Amino acid sequence: MAIDTRGNPHFRHPAPATLGRVHASTIRIDTTGVVLGAAIVAVVAVAMVPWRWDRWRRLVLGRVLTTVLAVAMVVAACGLGVNAAGSFYPTLGSLIGTSPNPGEGTVADAGPDGRDLGRALSTVTDRAASGHGSMLHLTVTGRRTGITRDVDVYLPVGYTAPEYRGFRFPVIEWIPHFPGEPRQVTTLYGLPDLLDRKIASRQMPPTVVIVPDYNGEPRMTHDSECVDAVGGTANDTYLSADIRSWANRTLAVRTDREGWALTGWSSGGYCALNLAVRHPQWFSVAVSMSGYDTAAKDAQTGDLFRGREDIRHANDVSAALREHPAPLRLLATADEASGEEKAALDRLRAAAAPPVELTTWVFPAAGHNLGAVQAHLPQILDWLNAQLGNPIATDTPAPPNAVSNSIGPWSLPDSGAQGGLRGTDAAL
Repeated sequence: MAIDTRGNPHFRHPAPATLGRVHASTIRIDTTGVVLGAAIVAVVAVAMVPWRWDRWRRLVLGRVLTTVLAVAMVVAACGLGVNAAGSFYPTLGSLIGTSPNPGEGTVADAGPDGRDLGRALSTVTDRAASGHGSMLHLTVTGRRTGITRDVDVYLPVGYTAPEYRGFRFPVIEWIPHFPGEPRQVTTLYGLPDLLDRKIASRQMPPTVVIVPDYNGEPRMTHDSECVDAVGGTANDTYLSADIRSWANRTLAVRTDREGWALTGWSSGGYCALNLAVRHPQWFSVAVSMSGYDTAAKDAQTGDLFRGREDIRHANDVSAALREHPAPLRLLATADEASGEEKAALDRLRAAAAPPVELTTWVFPAAGHNLGAVQAHLPQILDWLNAQLGNPIATDTPAPPNAVSNSIGPWSLPDSGAQGGLRGTDAAL
């Protein structure tokens, strides 16, 4: 997406780290060309070992260096192949975890906590005139947790229109996948353009989309899984209480639970389900695209729960659905070829009971990759359209059968994370 600064003379992205004049965030490492090139280099490196074996002036040193180089190139080529198949690190920037250009894909910068939103809205209005919504970059510091992270916000056509003055818009909080950067949802998923088309054709109501950085820095070896880690970072609280509190203060968004949905792919899908099930007082809808129902424990995540079975259990989506049912509308999808994803669907089906409404889809085998995400996004947005309400006037009374105010929090065990939610504390 082109950077558009029209109407906003104060527009300024954060200064990006670069490799020469090239942003690391623009260097794709998951393409066929990159993988093929690495494979060719690996073959050449391997061929060099026997070809030069007895020809080096310093025989031992030459043999050692060419053998080490060959092994390194083979490992790199295999790693790039696996990475491309799973779309784990689409760019060099995501691999090295530097966020070299956090504003990539956005059209204006709204500053810390959206303080410059008023100036950025002129860009939003200009783009709306040509039928385009606007993705803005900013940072949000959580009132409870003190965490500061990058956040992208999509404001739809209509957000600044006179006919919507005094209205509040429904919200989708979209959780990126690991290694988790907001710009991936914009530049790799292509979400803003798809939203523009859906909203223009009245297949979706004008909707605000909030894309937080769920992981923070560094990313390469750290996956937070969106949980309040025991004695660690209160990621859950930041993504639920802090982001919602900030949005309610700063944006023209609905404050009722029926106006808020969570969505994500892969690890972001687990995050979406887990946050919704843990906080039904704030969210009514969640979508997990090829996600799972329990937090991972591997080299990238480490042991988030440090042996605390009560915290692990409280972050098990299937267990929470059984023990704390609430009026939630959930969609979970899986790839036909993924036994793990389908097993998660089976556990969710076994656990879900009224008032939970669970929909599950199994897509034809396409792999766990960005191509599958892009192919399935239109159907995901169609499902969300059926669940989301419309923008509502600020003074609209709640309908007589509204359940929003009757859904209370369930008691969460104390993880010890600074600022983390615990017990039935649901203060924003």
